[in-house]
Amino acid sequence: MKIGLQINEFTWPGGPTRLGHDLAAIARTADGGGFEPIGVMDHLFQIGSLGPPEHEMLEAYTTLGYLAAHTQRAHLLTVVTGAVYRYPGMIAKIITTLDVLSGGRAMLGIGAAWNEAEARALGIPFPPLAERFDWLEDTLELCHRLWRDDQSPFTGKRFTFERPLNRPQVLSRPRPRIMIGGSGEKKTLRLVAKYADACNLFPTPDLPRKLDVLKAHCEREKRDYDSIEKTSMFHMDVGDKGQNVGRIIDQLRAFRQRGITGVIGGVKDVWKIEPLQIIARDIIPAVKDL
Repeated sequence: MKIGLQINEFTWPGGPTRLGHDLAAIARTADGGGFEPIGVMDHLFQIGSLGPPEHEMLEAYTTLGYLAAHTQRAHLLTVVTGAVYRYPGMIAKIITTLDVLSGGRAMLGIGAAWNEAEARALGIPFPPLAERFDWLEDTLELCHRLWRDDQSPFTGKRFTFERPLNRPQVLSRPRPRIMIGGSGEKKTLRLVAKYADACNLFPTPDLPRKLDVLKAHCEREKRDYDSIEKTSMFHMDVGDKGQNVGRIIDQLRAFRQRGITGVIGGVKDVWKIEPLQIIARDIIPAVKDL
């Protein structure tokens, strides 16, 4: 089982003047400790489940470019990109750039987007749900075509692409991995089966049923279900001195028994660095072969 880190808050004691320094230390520690992948949220304000909107939030892809310079091993992604925040061609170019500059370590984490309030607050158009899913599928189709160097024009559900040219081409082979976030059974999981290498689900009691739905979509798409990585969100609080390590390992074993092959989550007090070190020392090796 893989343990991924999502850096999902930036309101740390050092304040904005130390954000770059603290973020680099977190990235280096997680990278050296075996976290895979390392990600950030694609939000403009902090989300309600983690804090008030006035808390610090960094733009995702600028941050990932910074993380690329301070890591050597881990893949880098958003958990997950709101498709409608950027045009499909821009997303494809951004991931390509991140992949090239990181030495082939970019992943595309993407979903249909949900936070209308933050979009409206900053003047970003936020179309209805059906249109957002069309936007998402056009983005996924374009990325597949670009990254296999298919320059033939095509018309998607929402956009027309006259020449899908991509130079430089990605370093990842055969292309950057794609992870789709969300648990919607009719659309999201169908897109996972058709386009993605991984899904990212919420840790709810109906996880096994969601995976059964994904398996059915894979059968219809003639896709190997076992080739798709099944990840879930997961918050890690190891305690002040690591007293929660055993409980976390038990929780991860239970996740694996339910069909989850990796978790990606925030770490309480990540800025202290020690929680990352405890996870790297005591948890990642313990669950590696689950």
